[in-house]
Amino acid sequence: MRRILITLTAIIISFGVRAQIEEPRSILEIGVAGGANFSSMEFQPTVRQNNLMGYNGGVSIRYTSEKYFKMICAAQLEFNFSQRGWEEDFDDKTGNSFSRCLNYLEIPFFAHLAFGKEPHGMQFYINLGPQIGILLGDSEEYTGEWNIDSRPSATQNIYGKQIDNKFDYGIAGGIGLELKTKAGNFFIEGRYYYGLGDIFNNSKTDDFGRSANTTISARLGYSIRIL
Repeated sequence: MRRILITLTAIIISFGVRAQIEEPRSILEIGVAGGANFSSMEFQPTVRQNNLMGYNGGVSIRYTSEKYFKMICAAQLEFNFSQRGWEEDFDDKTGNSFSRCLNYLEIPFFAHLAFGKEPHGMQFYINLGPQIGILLGDSEEYTGEWNIDSRPSATQNIYGKQIDNKFDYGIAGGIGLELKTKAGNFFIEGRYYYGLGDIFNNSKTDDFGRSANTTISARLGYSIRIL
C-alpha cells in the first residue's frame, strides 16, 4: 500500500511538471475549509479500535498554471488544524472506554487536477500529494471502572505512553466537487490520509513496531480568486 501511494503521487506530480503547456493559466485562489475526521491508528501489535471523531479546519492557497487537454492543473498548499487519534474497542459490557486525541498542525501539498467547466460551473477534482504534520498536543480520556490489568498484556503500555515522534508524514488524497461562481467557489471533498511515520519509537526493543495515523475526512469549503 505504501509503495503504491508513493508511486501514484510521484507520477501525478511529475506529469504536472513535465507536461507540455497547451493552454496557460495564471490563477491564484485562497480559501477556507473545515469538516470532520474519522481517525484510527495502525498498530503492531494490533489494538482493537473504533474510529475517533474529531475536527479539521484551515486555509488553502491554490495556483492554477495550465489546462492540458481537458485537465486543469494546479498546485495547492494547505495549513490545517486537525484532530486525530483513536478510540479503543473494549469488546465488553462494562462501559469502560479509552480514547486519545492527537492535535496536529498539518501541511499537505497537493497536485490538484480538475475536470469541468471554467471559469464558472461545476468541476470534479482530485487532490494527491505528500503531507507533513506537527503534534501540538494530546489528551487521553478514560471512562468506566478502569482496570489496566484487564487489558491484553501486549498493549498495556499504550496507556499514558508519551508520544516519541511529534513530526508526522505521509500521503493524502481526496476527490471532490467544486462549484465556481461569480461570488466565489464552493466545494465538498472526501479525503484519506495514510501515515508513513510512527508516533512511538519502533525499534526491536520498543513496545510497538508500527503506530501510524490513518484518517478519513469530510470537508466543506469556500475560496475566492485574488489574481
